Amino acid sequence: MSLKTVDTINFAGKRALIRVDFNVPLDKQYNVTDDTRIRSAIPTIKKILADGGSVVLMSHLGRPLKKLNEDGSVNFEKHSLKHTLSTLEGYLGVKVQFATDCASEEAFALSAHLKAGEVLLLENLRFYKEEEKGDAAFAEKLAKHGDIYVNDAFGTAHRAHASTTIVANYFTDDKKVFGYLMAAEVANADKVYNKAEKPFTAIIGGAKVSDKILILENLLDKADNILIGGGMAYTFLKALGKKIGNSLCEEDKLDLALTILEKAKSKGVTIYLPVDHVLADKFDANANTQTVSVDDTPDGWMGLDIAEKTIEQYSAVITASKTILWNGPMGVFEMEKFQKGTVAIANAVAAATGNGAFSLVGGGDSVAAVNQFGLADKVSYVSTGGGALLEIFEGKTLPGVKAITG
Repeated sequence: MSLKTVDTINFAGKRALIRVDFNVPLDKQYNVTDDTRIRSAIPTIKKILADGGSVVLMSHLGRPLKKLNEDGSVNFEKHSLKHTLSTLEGYLGVKVQFATDCASEEAFALSAHLKAGEVLLLENLRFYKEEEKGDAAFAEKLAKHGDIYVNDAFGTAHRAHASTTIVANYFTDDKKVFGYLMAAEVANADKVYNKAEKPFTAIIGGAKVSDKILILENLLDKADNILIGGGMAYTFLKALGKKIGNSLCEEDKLDLALTILEKAKSKGVTIYLPVDHVLADKFDANANTQTVSVDDTPDGWMGLDIAEKTIEQYSAVITASKTILWNGPMGVFEMEKFQKGTVAIANAVAAATGNGAFSLVGGGDSVAAVNQFGLADKVSYVSTGGGALLEIFEGKTLPGVKAITG
């Protein structure tokens, strides 16, 4: 699926209103701790500036109306996009103007007076409840900030919010396009979802089966192998009659887990589950640990990582694959004692990529893992969108894409 990008327009003398995804993590001093999403937007912005256009950037940061202060007020400081300015300016090499609101008269005055080569960043869209509601009047206001609408926010493309979807209604077909990031994200997902070279292996981890039901069911028609790790593995193991101690389990999903396993068998898809694991006596970085077969899990202990035999088996499958999708870690990799499995899988994916496989890593935790272990440049593509990528693999059309393609 190819998307119409900013390459199809000359932005000379035009204002581009770009929906970016600057929803980045900040530390207690409000410094950006992972600038991947900001960095990813730079090529699109630079293209427009090079044409002689000006740029108005809009984004959200966190969920300010859902995470209120103790007294019920909005924490404007914590959720202000002004904290991203210095990072953005560092990459662009130009001064970026900032509007302390995204829909005030002051903001409209700033965007109206932009000159060629100038950049304006609007304050957090989610300070307005109308943004997440997809309010048409709010979207129409936002549309006044630009002559051309550019969607480069893959991370929110699965939301029909005012700035990601509804705003496109206020631009004619020749005045709305995708940024480079959106186009690359959709092309890479399409390559794995619709054009995967076989054998195709999906590595699915994370805490809950319920979060991954649709992707698992959809992958049964696409993948040759599915490797399951993380907390969700224990729902499958318990469904198969294994003792799982205090490991995470969704009791109401046991029948579903069995159905997925049966469907896989009937479709000739091999689902791999852990055969051994690292146990802890409590969910704690300093917990006591032991490594046992999944057949010998003692009461009172919980599985927090895959162990050697599973790593060996999973790595062998990955090595023999031509296409790899990785979504979700193998264990609690944030704690050093329980990161070995995720590190090993990351290394296996990197090695397979080096041998010619195509690998797509998506989902917040998997992306954090490849970044943390310095392997982001050793895989084919690292997606910036967790929910949006999942929805593509669930077979859904993203509202943010449909708004422009029709």
